[in-house]
Amino acid sequence: MGSVRRASAWLGLVDENGGEGYYDEQYADYGEGSERPDTWVTDPRVRVATETAEEQGRRIATVTPDGFRDARGIGELFRAGVPVIVNLTAMDPADAKRVVDFAAGLTFGLRGSIERVATRVFLLTPADYSVMNADARRGGDGFFNQN
Repeated sequence: MGSVRRASAWLGLVDENGGEGYYDEQYADYGEGSERPDTWVTDPRVRVATETAEEQGRRIATVTPDGFRDARGIGELFRAGVPVIVNLTAMDPADAKRVVDFAAGLTFGLRGSIERVATRVFLLTPADYSVMNADARRGGDGFFNQN
């Protein structure tokens, strides 16, 4: 056993016997047959982050519309209570203005808020979300002024 392997075993990162003890085959559930699925599964006891986020309502959607016809998708996500980041950099200015007007009306009607994050990138947040500004939170002292 090499020194790195011994140090890893001492820290509990690997099994001392050379096996990788982080996965128990007895917990593997491959479905109806005994065949392994095409996707790689580390441990079926660990839940996928997207499923947990969806159940707890912790999702943020990002949308990069091609034209104004994609505004409906933005509205459906926002109406479902999902914060939406809208990236308008790929659109021509006329359609981008129409989408911003639509988003502003949508947020007003559903009592949410709209904020410009970057040039032609906007964040739409439902009424039960609040966006924290990092400058306001630290009191304007700045990072390097730690007296």
